[in-house]
Amino acid sequence: MTIADKTQKLSEISDSYDALLYDVDGTLADNMSAHKAAYAAAALEYGIQLDTALIDETAGWPTVAVAEVIAQRYGKSFDFDEFALRKSTIFRTEYIQHTKPVAHVLQHLRQEVGKKKIGLVSGGTRKTLEITLDVIGVTGLYEVLVCAGDTPNGKPSPEPFLLAAAQLDVAPERCLVFEDGEPGVQGAIAAGMGWVRIDQL
Repeated sequence: MTIADKTQKLSEISDSYDALLYDVDGTLADNMSAHKAAYAAAALEYGIQLDTALIDETAGWPTVAVAEVIAQRYGKSFDFDEFALRKSTIFRTEYIQHTKPVAHVLQHLRQEVGKKKIGLVSGGTRKTLEITLDVIGVTGLYEVLVCAGDTPNGKPSPEPFLLAAAQLDVAPERCLVFEDGEPGVQGAIAAGMGWVRIDQL
């Protein structure tokens, strides 16, 4: 399926909704391999040879929450906030400027500007997300950005999605979520929203 075909399919799916909520990492930004590398580099500093399949399991989670899972999985004790900061620093300094967009998702978002309300819902930190969005050319194309710390619970909780819907003043059932990770899909379902797994197109 070509980029144009994928974009058209997304347009057909989203036609009956009023608001579109996009995940960022892995959905709008083709950067999950870079995030995995940054997690692995940070973990190594804590004496952990990280199996990055864990990052797939926790896709969309706040970095602090992923750090807690890493500590539990590997039987280590460390400050989760410090780990998250180190991972984010490695990602921003070594990887972020090379981020490419997921072409068909970005094209779809651009086509929908002015037609639908657009929000971004991510487990990333605002500082890192704003750089990523600038690099891939999304700055100014959305109305709402919900990120780590904006709600008591992150994905797979429905809270981030419901906050975005409330800020856009759109009923949850009128929102369509675009996700590449299972936690995000579960959050969308729990929020009563439509959803698309963009990595399965």
